[in-house]
Amino acid sequence: MATMVGGYGPIRVANKETQEICHQVKTHVEKKTGVNYVEYKAVESRFQVVAGINYLIKVHVGGDDYIHLIIFRGLPCYGGKVSLTKVKDHQTKDSPLQPF
Repeated sequence: MATMVGGYGPIRVANKETQEICHQVKTHVEKKTGVNYVEYKAVESRFQVVAGINYLIKVHVGGDDYIHLIIFRGLPCYGGKVSLTKVKDHQTKDSPLQPF
């Protein structure tokens, strides 16, 4: 299924690339939430093609706790910088992975 420009694509199982993107912003996530995460594993993701890529990622942070992240990665021609856009904490395994 093709991703429509401007819309988020389908939910996918997180892969190595998704985990690496999450790790690049972990310090910023911890600063925003005030929590130092021992467990921090990407489990699902969606992405949106814009002037770069917005990633919407569900991250398991221990026990029954999850967080949702929106991370932007710029186009390679602009340096490909990865930056944290938003964090939504207090999520569960069943929380829908929707834009926020």
